[in-house]
Amino acid sequence: MDKIICVCGHENPAGTKLCGKCGRPLTEEAKQSKIVDMKYDGAAIRSKTRNKSIVDKIWNFFSSVKVGIALIIINLIAASIGTIFPQEFYISVSTEEEKAIYYEKTYGSLGKLYYQLGLSDIYSSWWFQVLVGMLAISIIVASIDRGIPLHRSLKNQRVKRHESFMKRQRVISEGPITEGDSAKTLSLVEEKLKKLKYKVRRDGNALLAERGRFARYGPYINHVGLIIFLTAVMLRLVPGFYVDESMWVREGEMRAVPGMEGYFIENEEFILELHDNEATENQELQGVNVVAKNYQTNVKLYKQAEDAIPGKADNLELVKEYSIKVNHPLQHEGYSFYQMDFRLNEIKTMNFELTNKATGESLGAVSVDLTNPQDEYVIDDQTKVELLGYYPDFSGFENGEPQTATPTPNNPAFIFKMTTPENPEGEVSFVAIQQTIEPNGDNEYKMAFNSVETRNMSGLTVHKDSSIPWLALGGAIFMIGVAIGSYWNHRRLWVEQLEDGTIRLAAHTNKNWFGMKKDLDAVTEYAHLPKYIDQSDDEKDDEDEEKEKEGDSTL
Repeated sequence: MDKIICVCGHENPAGTKLCGKCGRPLTEEAKQSKIVDMKYDGAAIRSKTRNKSIVDKIWNFFSSVKVGIALIIINLIAASIGTIFPQEFYISVSTEEEKAIYYEKTYGSLGKLYYQLGLSDIYSSWWFQVLVGMLAISIIVASIDRGIPLHRSLKNQRVKRHESFMKRQRVISEGPITEGDSAKTLSLVEEKLKKLKYKVRRDGNALLAERGRFARYGPYINHVGLIIFLTAVMLRLVPGFYVDESMWVREGEMRAVPGMEGYFIENEEFILELHDNEATENQELQGVNVVAKNYQTNVKLYKQAEDAIPGKADNLELVKEYSIKVNHPLQHEGYSFYQMDFRLNEIKTMNFELTNKATGESLGAVSVDLTNPQDEYVIDDQTKVELLGYYPDFSGFENGEPQTATPTPNNPAFIFKMTTPENPEGEVSFVAIQQTIEPNGDNEYKMAFNSVETRNMSGLTVHKDSSIPWLALGGAIFMIGVAIGSYWNHRRLWVEQLEDGTIRLAAHTNKNWFGMKKDLDAVTEYAHLPKYIDQSDDEKDDEDEEKEKEGDSTL
């Protein structure tokens, strides 16, 4: 794009409001304003000057403050929606079917809709990550769009400034010194400003005193912290970077660890300890919930050898034995196994007797392991029981077919085919707890329930979060930026001594004009400078006069 050449001969990028060398106003807006806009020191902002190509339009969209605020609001709304009901990683179920049932049973039709829309796992959803990514892009683009031009203008500040620049600052002063030797004025000004911890540069009969320039970078340090923070949030989608999985492991069972490839965990024993037995009995009589003293899971953690088949529990090497208790997780290579929940007395094995209904005579016993049921149980050459159907959590019939709500054996039901010497073709019977159905008419034999074997089950949470250090770093950098931007300010003072001894002064600060004027008072008194004026007060007076005139004309 065409550059703007100032009267002084300096070439400025298109869109520059103030000349980078002398400070003359270059735009009509700057020329007509009484106080020049020093927000970006008059530097050219890309989004304000280019709007032709597709890249320019995309850049301008993301650099817009309005767009940034809108994205922040949208992200906040989306994040708050995720707090209406508990997210999936807070509930003690693992399969998709169990999750759907949990939300519907616990929160009704609204909970069912919440789950179906994917809001129960909102923070891992692709669209939420897209929103976070767009916010991060907006912050990056806005920082580059405004931060780089500002840095260049501050880095290349000139000591001598044109009269038009000086007179368009908010605080100005021009006139002879009130007393003393005018030849020593600049030296006195420099001496006093250095005592006030200003960095002073001189160029002939002019000087520039500056203090707290780093305060201008506070917002951009904020942005860096936010970018690191948001990047860490998005990295949670990278496999292995963030793991938060739940798993149920029964006593005596070995399972692959979700999110931890090549590792298996074995539940050796679950231990539940209650408080004093007598107190517990009294509590139960009074209807008070029994309070657990301790519950723990004794586990063994295994790792597959490198040549083992992935997913198969063979060729395992013992890594660690540990007793997982509440707030005492098993930790290994950044992973933590927490005791999350437990279930007592889950049915492991159901024992039946193949019995003649009329005589009560038993032909033999059949034990059904509910975790690994067999297709056929042979009692003798002429007697056997075939398992035609197994429904771990029987929930009723649908179109005449038995249904199971979950794969957990909470309410087991079976379809048996019983082959006996009297009935070589077999008899079919549907057997559930307190329910028996014989679809082909009355049978001669039945599967009589005998006993049950139970075992406990532990609910563990597998957690790994490699983003925590980055989240902490981003948060710390953000707070540093907040502190810099809130408690420090950038103060500048331009002083020039003309040939006739007249002193011309201009001052600017991005905030805290009270502190700036306090320093000016000290310098003015020490070096006997002419009294300064605040042009913003004049502007207020002019606005008040215009309002009064408008009021008179209305009357």
